[in-house]
Amino acid sequence: MSAKGKTAWAIAGFMLMAAMTGTIWFYSSGFTLKEPTYIFIDRDDNIDSVSHKIAKDCKPQSIRAFRLYSMLFKLEKRIRTGKYEVRPDMKMMELVRDIRNHNERPIKIIIPPVRTVNEMVRRIAPQLMIDSMEIVEYINDTTNLRQMGYSKETLPSLFIPNTYEVYWDITVQDLFARLQKENDAFWNEKRLAKLQEVSHYAGEEMTKEKVSTLASIIDSETANNPEKPNIASLYLNRLRLGMPLQSDPTIKFALQDFTLKRILYKHLEAESPYNTYKRTGLPPGPICIPSIAGLDAVLNHTKTNYLYMCAKEDFSGTHNFEAEYSKHQQNAARYARALNQLGIR
Repeated sequence: MSAKGKTAWAIAGFMLMAAMTGTIWFYSSGFTLKEPTYIFIDRDDNIDSVSHKIAKDCKPQSIRAFRLYSMLFKLEKRIRTGKYEVRPDMKMMELVRDIRNHNERPIKIIIPPVRTVNEMVRRIAPQLMIDSMEIVEYINDTTNLRQMGYSKETLPSLFIPNTYEVYWDITVQDLFARLQKENDAFWNEKRLAKLQEVSHYAGEEMTKEKVSTLASIIDSETANNPEKPNIASLYLNRLRLGMPLQSDPTIKFALQDFTLKRILYKHLEAESPYNTYKRTGLPPGPICIPSIAGLDAVLNHTKTNYLYMCAKEDFSGTHNFEAEYSKHQQNAARYARALNQLGIR
């Protein structure tokens, strides 16, 4: 073979090896991560912004591979929102396929027992792609509330504090559908059967929303879970006898002043359906997002003759319970002296 022919074969061999090397690199290009990480793709993202997120957070061996695979799979027209996992052993082609096929990873969303629905919105919105204003607009729409079976006042009873798996890019409609599904799961046959027992004890029909309302008052009275069934019994006794509930936390809610450390006579004059000193029965809805412990305390209330309670003067967060008003007055006097000694007015 001539020298010219040998040169041609050498060039061809070199080109073949280069092509093979390029092909191997192309298919094996991945990431230099030590542990899994995630990228979040929202509605405003495009190929450039997604590429920037990958380059910034995922330590790719070559961002050029992302560009090549994006062209091959026509990703620009099929970018899907969501949370996507990037693993150390993952190849770029897998990530592009995941985004193209919407193979996103779920997130854990925490529904906490908080004071107001607005606070709930502020807590959950940062966990999701949904803007907080989307949620606010949705729950302020009376048509949406009516379709879900709630009013503005009873909406807090929808939320069951827990941790749930959802997708980061869930829509506001699907979010509330999921919350309703979790509410339905909580109110299983056993708990629904308990409603009849509670209704009999209270002397009136106790709906899920009423149980939530009473649970919210109990939660606002104490963080001591073992005490809650006794407090539930006390308030149910008052309902049965037609006595005002006279719950201080409802006054704070009526005044929308949660900084009050002491309820005075002037506060009891508030004109509000939530003023349980002036009105008998339960208020129109929960005064906070009730906890599961609070809900179950109502459903599993103790059977007592308690009608009165007063915080203990040792500020332990527990209460003295009484059936007689004269003994309750003695407890109240001790607690008032303790407040005065601390200068709480």
